[in-house]
Amino acid sequence: MKSDKQELPPKTRAKLLTALRARFEKHPQRHKGLDWAKVQARLEASPAKLWVLQEMERTGGEPDVVGHDKMTGEYVFFDCSPESPKGRTSVCYDREGWESRKEHRPATNAIDLAKTLGIELLTEEEYFALQKLGEFDQKTSSWIKTPADIRSQGGALYCDLRYGRVFVGHNGAQSYYAARGFRGSLRV
Repeated sequence: MKSDKQELPPKTRAKLLTALRARFEKHPQRHKGLDWAKVQARLEASPAKLWVLQEMERTGGEPDVVGHDKMTGEYVFFDCSPESPKGRTSVCYDREGWESRKEHRPATNAIDLAKTLGIELLTEEEYFALQKLGEFDQKTSSWIKTPADIRSQGGALYCDLRYGRVFVGHNGAQSYYAARGFRGSLRV
């Protein structure tokens, strides 16, 4: 379980910062006008957030900077893996959906796993913003934060990219598929 006191060992920390910097430099279209030195300084001042980014990385999310909140000074990271992160697939939407399954329950659910990792599921708006930075989920799909009115009726939303277009779909929250996971966001 994620703890605010978790810190990465120095070698792991250095390896993560190297990977994040390489990704930052490889995909400048995701963060136009942002300076890696400022991002790195913010990361180094937030050891608990580095731990979360390592968890995003470990589960296949390939986190990258996608924005900067000028009001708070926070940098926004999204999972930018080409497909829904492999270490987060085959999950129901939430615990209620998971508990409603009478048989063939998956190991966990997206909401609980996101909380354990220390991230938030992308909203519909964030998912559409992500798709403006590249092409993601062309073979997979990702659960997104579902509005309460839809969830109260048993449903949950997911998104994917097909035919050059982003689609929002729905399933019962208890559904899970090998090709559906979730993408997360983190503010540092």
